Amino acid sequence: MMMVDLSSRALWTAVLILLSSGISCDSWCPTPNRDSTSAKFQQKATKFWEFEQTSKRWVEISYPFDLMSCVDGNCTKVGSIEKTEEKQSRAKITKEDGLELVLPLRKRLSLTRMSESSLWVTGQSGSIYERFWNGVEWVIAPHELPTSAGQAISVFIINQTILSLSEAGMLYQLELNENSQPIWTEFTLLSDPKIHTAGTEQKSTMRIKSGLVSNDGERLYLSTTNGSLLEISEIQPLRLYYHGRPPGGDVVAIADSGSIRPGVVFTVSTLGDLYEFDRKSKPAWKKHIWSEKTTKEILLAPLTGCRINGISGTHSHSLFLLTKDGFLVERRLHKRKWKWRVHGAPEGYYFSAITSAQQNDINERMLSLFLTTTGGSVYEYQLPKNSGVKHGDEIEGLWLNHNHPKQAKIARGIHGVQIQTGRFIFPLDDGRLGELHLTGIGGENIGPTLQISNRRKTSNKYEWSILDAPETEGWNAEYCTEENGPSNCIAGTKSILTFRKSQDHHHYISLPNYDNSASESNNFITKTIYDNFRMRMMHPDRSFFFITDSGVTFEYLYTENVWLWLRHEQSTAIKGALGSYNGSLFLVDTHGSLLLRERSGNELLWINCTAMKNGRHVESGPPWDVIPGTVRRVTSEDALYFVNKKGRLIQFTVALRKFKWKDCRSPPNIKIAYIVDQEVFRLNIIFIVGRNGHLYQYNSITDLWHEHYQSPYLVLSRSPGTAMRPSPLSLTGSLFMISENGGLVEYNWNSLVGWEWVEHGTPYRDVILVGAPGPSFDGTQLFVVGSDGCVYRRHLDQITWKWTSHGYPYTQNGALEAPRRSSENQKCGADDENVAKFEEDQHYTDSIKGSCNEKVAPTRPIPFSEGSVIFELQDGRLAELQKGSGDAEWEWVRIIGTPTSLCLTAYWTAVAS
Repeated sequence: MMMVDLSSRALWTAVLILLSSGISCDSWCPTPNRDSTSAKFQQKATKFWEFEQTSKRWVEISYPFDLMSCVDGNCTKVGSIEKTEEKQSRAKITKEDGLELVLPLRKRLSLTRMSESSLWVTGQSGSIYERFWNGVEWVIAPHELPTSAGQAISVFIINQTILSLSEAGMLYQLELNENSQPIWTEFTLLSDPKIHTAGTEQKSTMRIKSGLVSNDGERLYLSTTNGSLLEISEIQPLRLYYHGRPPGGDVVAIADSGSIRPGVVFTVSTLGDLYEFDRKSKPAWKKHIWSEKTTKEILLAPLTGCRINGISGTHSHSLFLLTKDGFLVERRLHKRKWKWRVHGAPEGYYFSAITSAQQNDINERMLSLFLTTTGGSVYEYQLPKNSGVKHGDEIEGLWLNHNHPKQAKIARGIHGVQIQTGRFIFPLDDGRLGELHLTGIGGENIGPTLQISNRRKTSNKYEWSILDAPETEGWNAEYCTEENGPSNCIAGTKSILTFRKSQDHHHYISLPNYDNSASESNNFITKTIYDNFRMRMMHPDRSFFFITDSGVTFEYLYTENVWLWLRHEQSTAIKGALGSYNGSLFLVDTHGSLLLRERSGNELLWINCTAMKNGRHVESGPPWDVIPGTVRRVTSEDALYFVNKKGRLIQFTVALRKFKWKDCRSPPNIKIAYIVDQEVFRLNIIFIVGRNGHLYQYNSITDLWHEHYQSPYLVLSRSPGTAMRPSPLSLTGSLFMISENGGLVEYNWNSLVGWEWVEHGTPYRDVILVGAPGPSFDGTQLFVVGSDGCVYRRHLDQITWKWTSHGYPYTQNGALEAPRRSSENQKCGADDENVAKFEEDQHYTDSIKGSCNEKVAPTRPIPFSEGSVIFELQDGRLAELQKGSGDAEWEWVRIIGTPTSLCLTAYWTAVAS
């Protein structure tokens, strides 16, 4: 809000504004998101009074009444109170008013229409993908920029040439290489020597801020980061024209390019002024001012406008724009005369984007344009077509509220596109796409159709459909491949349309922003942190960490052909190992401090991450890091996620050692128990289980929480889970968790059915599963620990799920004697009498009898290689279960003695310096 020193008269008037309108500052003060340059007084009432010093009484003011700002004797006008019936009292859009919340402004989102069957999208994550109709179904093809280019923010298509603009302001062109594969190449624009002064570099690369393709699709107009206007008329060879800046202004956005008049460009400046550029005119730049006496000057928003012809007759042209206050205004050209008109907005709403609509004969008497509100709804504004009224007579338009898709909002400030008559695509705030279409001619499974040509049989009623976005946005649309199948890029498979079910997203519940700051003195996570984060793999087949009951950190390391225990000394006791990244380990101590253990040269260092700026105390973290045999996808935004004592999700950015903390909060009124999975199953998605036993997800791109649907009879245990994906190139796969009653639960996704819960139960009637599920292998195998101390494997045999018991290792005198035993001798899942008899067997010499117990503990096991798992035994030792070569079964291969186990086994130990 602008802070000024008002004169006594203006100060009393400011007080009177509050008194006369009877509203609070929440509904009177300017919206804080607006630019400081546009902050100004807004009139919210029709009657005002001032206190007259001579008569000592209140008197009604006369209009107009100027508000003055006086600083050190210098007074300037900062506002004016006018008597007008056109101004309406508008409350700021707040939750308290019962209206929609103002959504955050999303970066990088854009939509570009190539044809009725092709739509190019840049996502919030900076990805580029194309959604196109291959004749059978809609498929999605990735077109990512090179990693070195960074994130994309928009796509331009001129003369069949595709260009992309990166967030760094560079252009890239999509070309075919010698193998006929599409690749992005940098499209460098060198600045004109005339724009440089003496002593500066004669030529440098120009950075681009935004752009707009001309109405005929043959030219591209660009605004540079220094506020200049560029024009590209040809790509090969390049024809570039530098048009500079308007006198006294700059170019921050291009409002229109050739739709009002060919070759004429309309731009918006930083201050909100409208300029017109015509290279054939002298001067080339003209400023459109608010000259009407009855109209107060309004500042424009830096957005693309919308052109409509024929409002005042056959030869009238209108450019619709938005103001910084979110109102719709019109700049109309009729009989060579320009005129401004303010159309405003429905009461209680503000607009953030305009979507152009091709004028058609669905409604022969009306013209339409579509506007997105700051709260995520869509309004249609209908105006009479060729009304024939005099230029001075104005007819009000009709506002039609199309709202938004169920449980989804339209992204703020991003315009949609019309892909076909009666079909509009809008980016959603959660990363997906929303289609607003006439009944019967749109949706996920309907391609470009000619049904719209039969006007009399087409309904004029619009409805919404939600379209999934790719994995980079955290949803469930798969990129197409060249393999013949449901996601085939070119030919498609007609049979898929027969079996594909409608994917209803009712189970995605969008959760609004909130403040969950309640604390909890006794955190239950402390009781299970040792079980779930006692071990952590560092290097496959070479190194893993083990935390003892007393809080000492040991590393089991293979070096110089010898396995040994390496002790990592720390002044405070450690509770668990919460994650690893780039060869560094993250641990948490008993105080909740996040500690980083890493090597610097020849030394090992401890770094307290909680002591960093905005550092947080944590309790637990992601269950898995990278799966052995897979490669971690490294990005400039890599982060680890943790849960703190208050049950909130905490992000710690680790990429490029630019450590940064962020509070991601939690679902409203829900405390987080554990992270089920971090980005193994879905890129940019963190699945968590709440302390109410329900599954939720957090999207790190959109910062949105969603609750997944589950039966009220299904309650999940408060423990981590395991992700299983048969192929890293496909989204098909499952999350495995343990239910509250000790059964195995699967949450499966496939493109034919969507999300589906599957209950696998338990291996035997009297055996339940304890702890958290262990690692998965090959996308078909999962290990769990039973209450009987035995290891069970749930695996897929062709198309049937089966249970296989692997018992626990059998030893004699502390050494692994029989690595593989028949199921008859394992006694797992047998009746109580057989189990008791089995426990009476003499496995040890008298010297260690009573101290050893090979049964498996409920500690969450960890993978140690592509084909081995490490378990903790109930006597404190560790055991390795390994898959044999070829078709051989899994077998116990060794028992590893630990420094603190009472069951003695030989080991080497050392202390890390």
